[in-house]
Amino acid sequence: MQIEAAVLRSAAEPYAIEKLELAGPGPGQVLVRIAGVGFCHTDLLGRAGLVPTPVILGHEGSGVVEAVGPGVTGIEQGQHVVLSFDSCGGCANCREANPAYCDTFFPRNLSAAEGPVGGVLSGWFGQSSFASHAIAGVRNVVPIDQDVPLELMGPLGCGIQTGAASVLLALKVAAGSSIAVFGAGAVGLAAVMAARVAGATTIIAVDLHESRLELARELGATHTCTDAAEVSGVQYAFDTTGVPAVIAAAVDALRPTGICGLVGIGQGDLVLNGNALSSGKTVMGILEGGAVPQTFIPRMIELWKQDRFPFDRLVTTFPLAEINRAEAASLSGEVVKPVLLP
Repeated sequence: MQIEAAVLRSAAEPYAIEKLELAGPGPGQVLVRIAGVGFCHTDLLGRAGLVPTPVILGHEGSGVVEAVGPGVTGIEQGQHVVLSFDSCGGCANCREANPAYCDTFFPRNLSAAEGPVGGVLSGWFGQSSFASHAIAGVRNVVPIDQDVPLELMGPLGCGIQTGAASVLLALKVAAGSSIAVFGAGAVGLAAVMAARVAGATTIIAVDLHESRLELARELGATHTCTDAAEVSGVQYAFDTTGVPAVIAAAVDALRPTGICGLVGIGQGDLVLNGNALSSGKTVMGILEGGAVPQTFIPRMIELWKQDRFPFDRLVTTFPLAEINRAEAASLSGEVVKPVLLP
């Protein structure tokens, strides 16, 4: 079948909308007609020359199942789905319900290869959803209710899931506790909303953009600031920036026995004071919030239905044909979470 896709021909070129041939789903795969796909900062790795080109990126897709391949069970034609990260299902962590720490997480998700799309590389996060249609593996397809706006649900598959699950599952933020969130982008603001769901009574958002801090206050932050060094005495810290100086400040901000979670893509070597962890502090690396998408994505949707997790307030929609404008708006901070509509 013929599809339209946003193709990155080289790291330095703009995306180009192209018509390509897509093969049907193979064993263990499904064909999804994309209704919406979030633009995540992880997709910017294509700009860093870390992904071979030409390639179709995109890994926060949502849509409707149009066909299923041989051996697929539990997924049916016509179902509404969110596409999340891929995992093998067979390693020790997958068997213990920790698919985000799958032995093959990085090659499965942060690479692309020749596949069902003719002439370009695909398989980014097991989906490559910057397109009208995508082939996904059964393990990264999450059926959802059909009474929600499907085109907005894609970011639940990665960025929003990462922020919310990091707070609720990985850090296990306790009711009545305190947390500082460093970086008020989509991941950080999802963490702010989740901290309110968890019952934290002190929620501090740290960012350089006053507009994002204003939004953080509306979504549940009790305090905001622009200087990471001003924060102190919190039980939990959560860094989304990957900036070593900010991470060091986040660790310093912890009270004794505090926990700092890290999800940002590293921007350089991290050096901590030799005594930084001597008072029982913990630094924890987190992937995808440690979530099982098949259970956590429906949980987020239910919280959204109850007006307790208004992630849609982060979203600005763009036509897929305007992906370059969406990318620029994301980089400038003008937009928190672009969602592309094929």
